[in-house]
Amino acid sequence: ASVAIKRYVGLGNALNATALNAIGTSYVCLLNATELEAIDPASLKLASLNPSACSQETKNILYEKAKKAFSDQHHLPAYYELILPYLEGAPAADLKALSKDNVNMNVSTFVTLRRESLMSLTPQEVKGLLGLNLPELAQWQYRAPVRQWIQLQKQSELDKLHIGLTGGMQEGYINIVTPKFPELSSAPLGTVAMAFHLLPALLLSFLMMSILS
Repeated sequence: ASVAIKRYVGLGNALNATALNAIGTSYVCLLNATELEAIDPASLKLASLNPSACSQETKNILYEKAKKAFSDQHHLPAYYELILPYLEGAPAADLKALSKDNVNMNVSTFVTLRRESLMSLTPQEVKGLLGLNLPELAQWQYRAPVRQWIQLQKQSELDKLHIGLTGGMQEGYINIVTPKFPELSSAPLGTVAMAFHLLPALLLSFLMMSILS
């Protein structure tokens, strides 16, 4: 199939809607970046593709193509259904915008989103994306990638969702950074032993000076 596609493109043929439907979901993952970039966005309006099994790079490229293809319907309710097969390649900014459109995204779709995009969403943006399906997120809270997303959020913000998510960052704790001391081997053993021997006396002297001052 890969050889046939390369031969077809090599002869100067365009990857139009007819060609994309012939390739179909079964073989769309075989297209390389150059071939994907050559796709006319308008062709996706007449093609039926699902790149969910493809590499992240392929998903990213096809999402941008689909976004251009359906840009004239961006403010219509039908836009979400049109862009849905390509959402796994959506950047964070587009998901944040989509969270304001009451799309009621299924959790099964949410967990397949581009990882870095999903991790950058706030609890309120996730609420906007999932809408009526938000309570189902609790069933995923101990599974990837939802668990990793929860761990990046403030627990106080998760509590505002009122669905019982736990494991977020607690506020009011102090992170203590442990200083790194030179390795013992970097100083003569006798010097190190003497330093430890004199340490109590030095501390006592410092304490007395502090009290007297």
